[in-house]
Amino acid sequence: MSFARDQLMENFYWTVGIGFEPELSYFRRMGTKIVTLITMIDDVYDVYGTLDELKLFTTAIQRWDIGAMDQLPEYLKQCFFTLYNSINEIAYEALINHGVDVMQYLKKVWGDLCKSYLIESNWHHSGYKPTLEEYMNNAWISVAGPLMLVHSYIFVSAQISKHELERLTKYEDTIRWSSTIMRLANDLLTPLDEQNIGDVPKSIQCYMNETGTSEKNARVYIKHMVDELWKKLNEYDDEKLVSSQPFVKMPKNLARISQCMYQYGEGDTLDHNKTKESVVSLLVTPIIIHSYN
Repeated sequence: MSFARDQLMENFYWTVGIGFEPELSYFRRMGTKIVTLITMIDDVYDVYGTLDELKLFTTAIQRWDIGAMDQLPEYLKQCFFTLYNSINEIAYEALINHGVDVMQYLKKVWGDLCKSYLIESNWHHSGYKPTLEEYMNNAWISVAGPLMLVHSYIFVSAQISKHELERLTKYEDTIRWSSTIMRLANDLLTPLDEQNIGDVPKSIQCYMNETGTSEKNARVYIKHMVDELWKKLNEYDDEKLVSSQPFVKMPKNLARISQCMYQYGEGDTLDHNKTKESVVSLLVTPIIIHSYN
């Protein structure tokens, strides 16, 4: 896709934070592909698509029908076809390797993500200012955390369980908590006067609009929300959600890496030197081992 952001290393860095163990190399390879697809779709909704085009695209994703491409403009046909082929390939590999048809679950999470993007696009184009509750009810999905975790489960599980996929795609508490932390960490990184084209009001603005408080006080409140979510996550028994041992820590790891990526600024585009330094330190710079013989 000609308009897609070229940030392969950054996308890979996300997967390292979610699953760093050496034996999870397949997850990191496939997870990087998923993060790249998310970035592409996000740019379509935020920057490139008109509202009418985005409505057609969302319908096509929810139908998951190759015939629905006919109504799309050329660039969205390419986007849909790229996503369609990639996700079908993942479902095929799961069927061959595990004997489980995961297609319905993958279609659901991509449909839910695009629906959440469309809600935000409607808000942006109409100038609507959502309440904090309205915003949060949509934003933990639009940050793509649930989608990333469902794919992660498929990529790391030795045995895929439809029962566990049902639970994951119903977005149980630990999925929602970790994704909400991810969203709020993203919201906290950008000063309100530096928001980008296509942005909807963030949690900070929603709280300011509701209460009339200052940006400083709103940031304190949002940080308190993050602290409370971490308390819930830390008290949660990881193994209650699924039996797949490689996956059980991934919801917490997603929350951790999101706070790492958004610690100093726009971590997903590496605009800040400190974030770039941490990526280079982890992935590029060799570890020096001194010999004391």
